[in-house]
Amino acid sequence: MDKKNFAFDRVNYILLAVGMLVVIIGFVLMSGGSSDEKTFNPDIFDSMHITVAPLITFIGFVSIVYAILRKPKNSEE
Repeated sequence: MDKKNFAFDRVNYILLAVGMLVVIIGFVLMSGGSSDEKTFNPDIFDSMHITVAPLITFIGFVSIVYAILRKPKNSEE
């Protein structure tokens, strides 16, 4: 098969996998202490849950978009 027919190269797939891993890490960091009807857990308002984790998730989504839009370099040209 001709390599020109592929939209992504190896670097695109690596960047895409890293971006998805960062998004998963961000969602895991967002999950945390939960409150129920009988007890209140103030850890749900921790800066890790409301600031850092969404920022990490956003960075992951931006890297996924970059991995999709990145044009592979052709070695023949």
